Amino acid sequence: MWKAININKRALLGVSAAFAGAGAFAISQTSKAQAMTAAEHGLHAPAYPWSHNGMLDTFDHQSLRRGYQVYREVCAACHSLDRVAWRSLVGVTHTAAEARAMAEEFEYEDEPDDEGNPRMRPGKLADHIPAPYPNEQAARAGNQGAYPPDLSLMVKARHSGCDYIFALLTGYPDETPAGVTVAPGLNYNPYFPGGGIAMGRVLFDGLVEYDDGTPATTSQMAKDVTAFLNWAAEPEHDERKKAGLKAVLVIGALWGLSIWMKRFKWAPIKTRKITYNPPKN
Repeated sequence: MWKAININKRALLGVSAAFAGAGAFAISQTSKAQAMTAAEHGLHAPAYPWSHNGMLDTFDHQSLRRGYQVYREVCAACHSLDRVAWRSLVGVTHTAAEARAMAEEFEYEDEPDDEGNPRMRPGKLADHIPAPYPNEQAARAGNQGAYPPDLSLMVKARHSGCDYIFALLTGYPDETPAGVTVAPGLNYNPYFPGGGIAMGRVLFDGLVEYDDGTPATTSQMAKDVTAFLNWAAEPEHDERKKAGLKAVLVIGALWGLSIWMKRFKWAPIKTRKITYNPPKN
C-alpha cells in the first residue's frame, strides 16, 4: 500500500514538473523582451504642443508645405516615402500644376515597345514618390550597412509619434557626454534606444531656404518635417475630425429628439391619475 502511494506521489510530481516546464516555455515564447536600463529604452520625448492635436484642430498646411521641402531637400537623399503618391499633395501642400511638375522631374518605367524593349516616361500624378535607392542592398551599401527606413508611416510606428521624431532630430549633442561609449560608425542621440544611431545630425540653421521667408532654424525645420510626416501617415486626419464633428452634431440632435419623444409619449401615461370608486350599497 505504501509503495503504491509513493509511486502516485512521484507520478504527480512528474506531471507537475511537466506542466511547469510547459508554462515557462510558453511564457518565454509570448513575452516581449524589455530593456533593462533607461539608456536602452532611450530618453522619453517630452510632450510638445502640436497645433493639430486638439479635437477640432487641423494641420497647418503652410507648415506641411515647408515640411515637404525639408523632406525633399534633406531627408529624400536616404529615406523613401513609398506610400505617398504625387496626387496626394494636391490641395494639401501644392497645387495640381506644382505636383505635376515635380512628378515630371522623375522617370518611371513604362510599357515596353513593340519589340519588348523597356521604356521610360515622365512621372504622373498617379505615381508614387520614388525611393532614393532601387533596393535594400543598394541602400545599405550607400549608408555603411545601415538601412534607412521608409518614412511613410514613421509617426505611427514610433512610440510618442511626433514628439519622438522632433526630439530625435533636435537631440544631437555637440559632444558625446563623458562616460558614454558609442560603437564606431554610430552617433550619440539620447532619444534613440541604446543611444547609438547610424544617422548623424542632418538639420542645421539655414540649411534650406523657405519659399515663404520663414527662418529655417533647426527647430523650425524639425517641426515642419515632423508635421509633414504626420500627414503622410494620416492623410485622412482633417477629414476624420470633420466627419467626427458632423457625427457628434447629428447624434446629439437625435438624442435630444429621442428625449422629447419619450416625454411626449409617456407624459400622459406617467401623469394620469387612476381612482377607484367603490359601489354604493
